[in-house]
Amino acid sequence: MKKKNLINFIETRTGFFSLLVILFTIKYIFAAYHDFNLGISDPYQHIIMWLSPIATAILLFSIGFYFTKPIISYCVMIILDIANTGLLFANILYYRQFSDFITVKTITNASKVAPGLGKSAVALLQPTDLLLWLDLLIIIFLLISKKIIIEEKAYGLLTPFTITTFGIFILILNIFLAESSRPRLLRTTFDRSYIVKYLGIDTYTIYDGIKNEQTEQVNRNANTADLNKIMTFTRQNKSPANQKYFGVAKGKNVIIIHLESFQQFLIDLKVNGKEVTPFLNSIYHNQHSLSFANFYHQVGIGRTSDAETMLETGTYGISDGSLFTALGSTNTFQAAPQILRQKGNYTSAVFHGNVGTFWNRDDVYKNLGYNYFFDQNYFSHDKNDHIGYGLKDKLMFAESIKYLERMQQPFYSKFITVTNHTPFDMDSEDLDPDFKTAQTSDKSINNYFETAHYLDQAVHEFFNYLQKSGLIKNSLIVIYGDHYGLTNSENETLAPIVGESSDTWNVYNNVQMQRVPFMIYSPSLKGKIKQQVAGEIDVLPTLLHLLGISNRPYLQFGNDLLSSKYQPWVVFRNGTIVSQKYIIVGNKGIHGLVYDRKTGKQIINFTHQEEVEIKYLARQGKKSLKYSDLLNNHNLLRFYTPSGLKPVNPSDFDYLTNFQQMEDLLNSLKRKSTALISQYHKSTTALYKTNAPELKKRQEEIKKVPDSVLENQLTNKKNQTNVKKSSNNSE
Repeated sequence: MKKKNLINFIETRTGFFSLLVILFTIKYIFAAYHDFNLGISDPYQHIIMWLSPIATAILLFSIGFYFTKPIISYCVMIILDIANTGLLFANILYYRQFSDFITVKTITNASKVAPGLGKSAVALLQPTDLLLWLDLLIIIFLLISKKIIIEEKAYGLLTPFTITTFGIFILILNIFLAESSRPRLLRTTFDRSYIVKYLGIDTYTIYDGIKNEQTEQVNRNANTADLNKIMTFTRQNKSPANQKYFGVAKGKNVIIIHLESFQQFLIDLKVNGKEVTPFLNSIYHNQHSLSFANFYHQVGIGRTSDAETMLETGTYGISDGSLFTALGSTNTFQAAPQILRQKGNYTSAVFHGNVGTFWNRDDVYKNLGYNYFFDQNYFSHDKNDHIGYGLKDKLMFAESIKYLERMQQPFYSKFITVTNHTPFDMDSEDLDPDFKTAQTSDKSINNYFETAHYLDQAVHEFFNYLQKSGLIKNSLIVIYGDHYGLTNSENETLAPIVGESSDTWNVYNNVQMQRVPFMIYSPSLKGKIKQQVAGEIDVLPTLLHLLGISNRPYLQFGNDLLSSKYQPWVVFRNGTIVSQKYIIVGNKGIHGLVYDRKTGKQIINFTHQEEVEIKYLARQGKKSLKYSDLLNNHNLLRFYTPSGLKPVNPSDFDYLTNFQQMEDLLNSLKRKSTALISQYHKSTTALYKTNAPELKKRQEEIKKVPDSVLENQLTNKKNQTNVKKSSNNSE
């Protein structure tokens, strides 16, 4: 009887509609688990994901109810189901190839899709794909054979309106649950996978379409008069290079070490009598390091991606999200990789143990002009090798060597660490038994010291390799912290450890906690610890001048930190300003909180001179952020190409075949190759030593070549080169 009732229900239009919704939801959930890696980590997220396709399927298929003729109503529902299944299927194929989801821009640009899928589409197919279409094939067959009878009953507006309203309710519920699990989901998106996980493919596609249209609208409204104002502002505030430092690292490799969530207070800090970061302390105080004691991060909602934006482009992150995710795929940039390639014949690469889609890096790096991007796909896939936000740092550095040694020199390379990321989890086997962390009431603080200590060891191992391989002699190494690790809410608990009182901790102290390390190391540098106020926006101009490249042609909002005319002040993304004399909280100038930076005392009654200075800094800070936002949000750099800088063509880069590209280049260059592996005539990976327990067993299986043998080979190679040069000169 129940079976008969079910059949009777399916033969009604509402029953047929319900069947389509249920079947689509089932196959969507199957695809989410079988084909997508959404990183679902708890039962709550599973429930949200199950809910996401229901709302959009109800809303989409309910359109069919608004057609009064039964046959048309059924056909519309079938067609919409086919289209929705097609969108799901296209994303499955695209994800198998690119580990990412299709954007509206990709859908509307067939030429971009074709190279990625094209002839390889057949190879991407799997037998389980038939399950996506099987329900539709059966339903269409049953309709044609009249096993499912088309209900002739007429429906007014009440039924479709009720169904649509119910769909909207489910959608709102879905969004509410998503926001409760991931606050500001659509405002702070750093990975398309997160939107799909919480809101589903359909909602993601609609969101991406709206965002794409907004970007197009902004671009249509772009005004070149604004560009002229920005150029005038940046040129008026540009500091000249310090001739003492200009070009001291010309032609050297550049190695950027991006310390995740690493704050300045960790430098020289001891916990239970032990240094938290002994190796980084030694680099900070090294006679060949330029270190900055008052270097502030300037990130906003985009956090790590904001730090990269400033490092690579000399512009700020945007005010309402991440530039990488909002504009990175389409904007024109004047970025470090492209500048260095055209001005110094540099090869560029990024090494990162997380998925390439995180912060939209797989798209953005192409727009920045990076030759190679080694993401999670190029490293170990063993689950034990990963924690938190990707591959453990010691393993990432160790496994990067086989790629780094194949890069043509000079190279510009960036290593992005992840282990020191909240919630600062560590596997017990990776803990240093000789280091005992703090025992505060806050687990995050206690864990933070452990992950920072681990990161310090990872960087130490990498430096040891650079020393043994000889790379360090011809390299400029930049080490910086991207942003805070511990939040303001945790600072009061932390206060006694950093020599402050929890009772007197205030806004001034929170601002000072935004300092992060910045060090530039090279054997050719004369080291010094500088006390001047500096920020992330200043890194690129400083780096370019050290490499002997003038930054005057480029639109950058920072300045050379080594310039004798550098003005020591920085503005945070929220408007707070730090100068040598003041900390001006927020963007209210003298009408807000103002502190003496050195004493920490709040300034209540301002002298005339203080008012003038504070108003000037507030005005400059606002203009700097405003003009940077204007430049990036309107994509104004597409109207300005400096002489000698060829715009980036993202299609020139393919990150799926990095290793093969390197091998092909090595084979084509032969003796002209400048890669380290060419100098040694064999791999240098045996020079890399690590105490990572995950690698110990693997290293025992590798036939090791003594360091002395490899080092002698390099020395002999250099001697042969020098003899040849001397011979050529004598001729």
